[in-house]
Parts: sequence; structure tokens; C-alpha cells
Amino acid sequence: MNEIYKKILAQSKSMFDELIQIRRHIHQNPELSFKEFLTAEFIRDNLRKVGIEYKTIAETGTVALIGKGEKCVALRADIDALPINEETNLEYASKNKGVMHACGHDMHSTMLLGAARILKGMESELTGTVKIIFQPGEEKLPGGASNLIEEGVLENPKVTAMFAQHIFPEEETGTISVNSCYIMASADELYWTLKGKGTHAAQPHLGNDCIMAASQLVINLQSIVTKYKNPIKPGLLSVTSIQGGSATNAFPDEVKLMGTFRANDEEWRSKMHDEIRRITNETCSLFGIKGELEIVKGYPALYNNPETTEMVNQTAKELLGQDSVKVFEPKLWAEDFAYYAQKIPSTFWFLGIRPKDIKDMPPLHNSKLIPDEKALTIGAAMLAGTAVNYINNFN
Repeated sequence: MNEIYKKILAQSKSMFDELIQIRRHIHQNPELSFKEFLTAEFIRDNLRKVGIEYKTIAETGTVALIGKGEKCVALRADIDALPINEETNLEYASKNKGVMHACGHDMHSTMLLGAARILKGMESELTGTVKIIFQPGEEKLPGGASNLIEEGVLENPKVTAMFAQHIFPEEETGTISVNSCYIMASADELYWTLKGKGTHAAQPHLGNDCIMAASQLVINLQSIVTKYKNPIKPGLLSVTSIQGGSATNAFPDEVKLMGTFRANDEEWRSKMHDEIRRITNETCSLFGIKGELEIVKGYPALYNNPETTEMVNQTAKELLGQDSVKVFEPKLWAEDFAYYAQKIPSTFWFLGIRPKDIKDMPPLHNSKLIPDEKALTIGAAMLAGTAVNYINNFN
């Protein structure tokens, strides 16, 4: 390990107790997407304490600059929580009923604060600029990333590469998982309303059976995945809700369905929107009913640039050792960091937070998720080390 990485890792470890306090405060006071006012003020207060100047963006977003120079690298953390009721029984569990940092954004924010402190301490050694971004609203469409981009977060100075990380319960604490490919999918929300003529269940010929039509629609939609997709490419369409009817002896006038469509190919994604509409219309026509479909476009697929990803690999191996770096298996999750990755070379990696003595732990978005806080110093060091590596060595 070279001297600069030793310094970064040592400084990160020296902040361990303070990082725990910061993380627990954020965890105990979660706020939903685009309502992170107290969280944002807490973050800004911590920046002020170490002399880091910042600007407010998109109300609850915060942007700070460290260093000087034409080359500018950005580090991003998301700050919002989920509408989940926490069931961890921790002393520092959420005080806001029905709201929890079950996706680890409290960890992300804390680690970026730690990285900012490390970078501020070595500011005179930086040959470029590090842009620190605390982003609201990752968990809710249209996504805070799109809002920040519209407000110019990638300009003044112009960002030339961007990095972020996410906690990962599937891997042990101390590991980094990364891959140079499409690592996450686009995510579109699907909403159907099937309208017919309700009738007595014993007289189906006098009306339309929206229940049968909905059932057939679910089956027909599976052809999207089985017959319209290259089988070696990822993608799925899942109907996750069917609501209709209120009696055993009556067909309803209306049935509603909801679902999700995911892909990592933008061209195929667009074509399949048309195909979903066609299948909906033709299936409903068979039953003599009207079908309405709303497709709410979500985040695009997230692509890790090969060159910046190789640099992340190098940084992780220097900081943590060869055996601590894993190849991330792509998921059909979604992440609004993808908007940044569409604009500039970017890499998004995953930080192991599973204690070594636990073989299986609750997954992301689970009310019982308890990340290993020992990962805080590792994540802070990775963010700071990646920024320094990019500024000093990446052309």
C-alpha cells in the first residue's frame, strides 16, 4: 500500500467513533424523499464544523467543493429514507414511525461526510477538485439525481467522472463488489384499469368478466420475457397487484392491476412499451372490455464505465487487499445514479456490511436490517481514495 492510501485509511479509522455518532443520529431521524430538511441541515452543520463551504441545491440537496483544479471528480451519497416501520429494537432506532433508513442511506451520507473530512485535511495535496454531493429523493420518482442535473450539479466546475457506493448485505464487511457493465436495470411502473359491465355471477352473459380478462392479461404479458427478449439478456415484467370485486356473486365493473417492467437495453425497453400496450388492447378486446394502461418511466439502466471501474478496482485492492475485491453480479434493482452515468464516466460499487459471524442477514428494504458499522471507515476511505486516485492518476 502506498503512503497516500495508508494516510487515508488511518485517518478514516481515527474517525470511527465520530462516524458512528453521525450515522446513528441520521438513522434515528429519517425523512422521506424530498422532505429531508432536518437531515440536510445536520449534514451542512457537519460540513461547517470542518470548514467545508457548501451550496444548497434542490432545497434539500447539498454540494461542496474541496481542492482546486480543472479536473473535477464528484462523489455522491443519497440521504432519503423509506416508508418502512423499523423493527430492529435498537437503542437508536427510528423515532419517526413508519420511516426507516432500510436502504442504508444513513450509512452512505455518513461515509461521504467522513470522506469529505479526509479530503479537506489533505486539500493542499489535491491537484484537482472534488465535488461532494448529498442528494435527496433517490427512492422516489422522478429521482433526485434528475433534479440536481437540471439545476446544474455537474457544471461549475464541470464534473469529468463520478462515483458512489451502496451497502450490500450479501457480502462480508470489508469487501467491495464492482463490475464494468450494466449493473442495474431500468425500472418502469405499470398501471392498468380494465373497465367492463358488472353483472350477477350467475348471469355472466349479461356483462363482462373483468376478472377473467385480468387473469388472461397477466398470462399474455409473460410473452414479453419469453418471446420478445434475447434470452441471454436480463429483463422482466412482473404484475404485482390485482384489485377488483367485493362479493362472491357479482362481477365487478372494474379491475386494477399494477406491476413493474425492467430492462438494461434502452432500445428494447422502448419497443416493449409499445408491445405491452398492444397486448393490453388485444387481450381486453377479446373480452369486450376497455383497457387503460399508464406506463410511468422510471430510472434508466445503470452502466459502469470500464475505465473508471478499473480505477475503482485498483483503489480497492490498494486499500483493502486483493481478496477483498469481488465481482458484482448484476441485479434488476434500479438506482437513479444511472442519470449521472448517462452523462459522464461513472462507477457505482457495493460495500459489504454483513458481520463475519452472520451467514444470513435481512436484505435491503427490510425492517430488520442492521448494517455492520465497522464498514463506515472502509466506505469513507474508499470514497476518498477513489477521488484522490482519479485526480492524481487518471487521464
